[in-house]
Amino acid sequence: MNRVHRILTAFVLVVALGAVAGCGPKKSKTNLSSEETAPVTAPAPAPIAQITATPTLITAGDQVQLSWRTTDANKASIDGIGDVPTSGVKTVTPTSSTVYTLTARGDGGSADASVRVTVNAAPMTAAPAVVVPTRSLTAEEEFKSSVQDIFFDYDTYDIRADAQAALSKDVAYLVNHPDAKIVIGGYCDERGSNEYNLALGQNRADAAKNALVTAGVSASRIRVVSYGKEKPFCSESSEECWQQNRRGGLVIDK
Repeated sequence: MNRVHRILTAFVLVVALGAVAGCGPKKSKTNLSSEETAPVTAPAPAPIAQITATPTLITAGDQVQLSWRTTDANKASIDGIGDVPTSGVKTVTPTSSTVYTLTARGDGGSADASVRVTVNAAPMTAAPAVVVPTRSLTAEEEFKSSVQDIFFDYDTYDIRADAQAALSKDVAYLVNHPDAKIVIGGYCDERGSNEYNLALGQNRADAAKNALVTAGVSASRIRVVSYGKEKPFCSESSEECWQQNRRGGLVIDK
């Protein structure tokens, strides 16, 4: 009986071990496809392009500075210029209004950016001014425009105070024209005798000469003559007319 019991016990243990062995983990599959095992790769980013121009409004002949930059690009070009670095600066001189287009290319595709430069026409050059030749003055004309006569009061040959301005102009001309020689004529109005007026005219001419010599003009450049009342500048019998005739008149000595 004990032997039968031992045999049954052993059989039960074998069955139990077999059942336990049959419930163990299954083997993993080793034949997975490569698509299921390969890592997922993100797409390349699209490029970005930017371009500016300074200034954007110019006159023909002026220069413009182009400045550009790109992101995620490995090649760049500008219309009308050609291939350029992916970022950079370039000076251009457009002759007409131009649109500069930057194209950036990369693994993620391409991108464009543009800037317009407006060129105004250069201003027209004004026609040269027409130079009208001026006629140069003759020596006598220059003398008359620069030298003034000396006027006197009635029946006197004293140099008046208001004659100093005229004397100053006369001296200035003679100093600037050292080769010029002059004649000073003494004139009188119609009143009085011929003999008296000839003497008065001589005194007036001498007074004008002495004033010029005192101011620095050489006496050798001055000749005097008296005309008395024989060569009047005005023929009316009035104080206004007589005043014109009472003078020391200066002319070029020819």
